[in-house]
Amino acid sequence: MKDKVYAYLKTIPKGKVTTYGRIALWLGNKHYARAVGNVLHGNPDPAQYPCHRVVNSKGKMAENYAFGGPEAQRKRLENEGIIFEENGTVNLEKYGI
Repeated sequence: MKDKVYAYLKTIPKGKVTTYGRIALWLGNKHYARAVGNVLHGNPDPAQYPCHRVVNSKGKMAENYAFGGPEAQRKRLENEGIIFEENGTVNLEKYGI
């Protein structure tokens, strides 16, 4: 499963996001969302596998983002052109794939 998750991450373009659940559905089981999060937490190379482009189903940052916390994740997304809502979430209709 790890290899499939990392391969999927490479398909998310700059300035776009997806959710743990969408990756889980792509893997074939919506209940894999937590497992997807665990895979991302062990990401060996965030430059190659852009896990910062994965948010939760409400567009919120990962509380346990492995590379500096939710503020670091937000900064990376902002650097790619994503504009956050007033409540700190990503508009999934606008930026989601």
